[in-house]
Amino acid sequence: MDLTITVATRRDASVLQVTGALDYASVPYLRQVVFELFDAGDRDIVVETSGLRLVDAASIKVLLYLQHRAQQLDATVRLTGAAGTALTALEIAGVAKQLGVFEEVDVGWAATAPDRHDVDLEALHLVQGHWPADVTELLARLQQLRPDDPARKRARDDVIELCLPAARRLARRYGATGEPLNDLVQVACLGLVKAVDGFDASRGIEFGTYATPTIIGEVKRYFRDRTWGIRLPRRLQELRLAVNQARDDLVQTLGRSPTVPDLAAHLDVDEEQVIEVIGAVHAYHPMSLDAPSIGADDEATLQDAIGSDEPEFVLVDYRESLHVLLDRLPEREQRILTLRFYGNLTQAEIADRVGLSQMHVSRLLRQSLNFLRRRLTE
Repeated sequence: MDLTITVATRRDASVLQVTGALDYASVPYLRQVVFELFDAGDRDIVVETSGLRLVDAASIKVLLYLQHRAQQLDATVRLTGAAGTALTALEIAGVAKQLGVFEEVDVGWAATAPDRHDVDLEALHLVQGHWPADVTELLARLQQLRPDDPARKRARDDVIELCLPAARRLARRYGATGEPLNDLVQVACLGLVKAVDGFDASRGIEFGTYATPTIIGEVKRYFRDRTWGIRLPRRLQELRLAVNQARDDLVQTLGRSPTVPDLAAHLDVDEEQVIEVIGAVHAYHPMSLDAPSIGADDEATLQDAIGSDEPEFVLVDYRESLHVLLDRLPEREQRILTLRFYGNLTQAEIADRVGLSQMHVSRLLRQSLNFLRRRLTE
């Protein structure tokens, strides 16, 4: 994730130095850090944003919410240092002054604060103590046991059970996506099992540092591969992510919603590809055929409306059956029918073509049509 938060505290004041991109995917981490500081008793929080290159609409909403929550706790949350596209976005949204961007705030002490510490967003729960402290040591002991030792399996199961709460917390990060939380928890637990089996204690890293990206990666693969109502090609899925990112970037630089030509030029792709991706978004959750039909009575559904006004729809079975029955006719009758109904010739013209009398052609046409009609209606 392209966001780094460095926290420096002094008595009851804290400075959060934020660098990278603050968007809908990363802003929950900032929210969590601020709430942790509230819980610790901090009542003066400054968010230093000079290192931010992107701020989207979702992040602005969260910043306003944090400021509102601070007021309820008799605390303050202020922004400082905003510049470039980040400042432009705040000004366009009309919240720069409300968030205190233009106020002078002394944050020089934050660079030398003795209790300064970096927050790794992908392992934030580890920093906050969400992973069991002794899990790495337990796994190191487990790996010293022989593969056929019954105690190894029991120890493995104990470690997995011990870490399940952390896996569930990771799954709840994505609870607002619309997917059932129980499904996300199952996927996260599967990632936990893979992390336990793949962890190598001899490398000298903490289990949480290894397990967190493993579990998050499993959840992201689930979103990529399993949540589409209609399976899209990989190229469209990747282009969709690029279009979403480009839309956020262009909103900041253009000050308006980008058009299809804007997105195509930014990504260096054809406009048709962008249109295809925009249309493909509806494949994520396609509309049910049982959904009520707009403008119809209360009991009518979309399924009732599809094909109901197409007069040729009821003839499909007849057309398909006719191909088979025509093959059963003698070759001469087939040719006569073709000349009559596809060549639009008169009976006299057909008679000249096939070398028969007009009366004989008329009789063969009548017999052939009676045969086809009788077989189609049986």
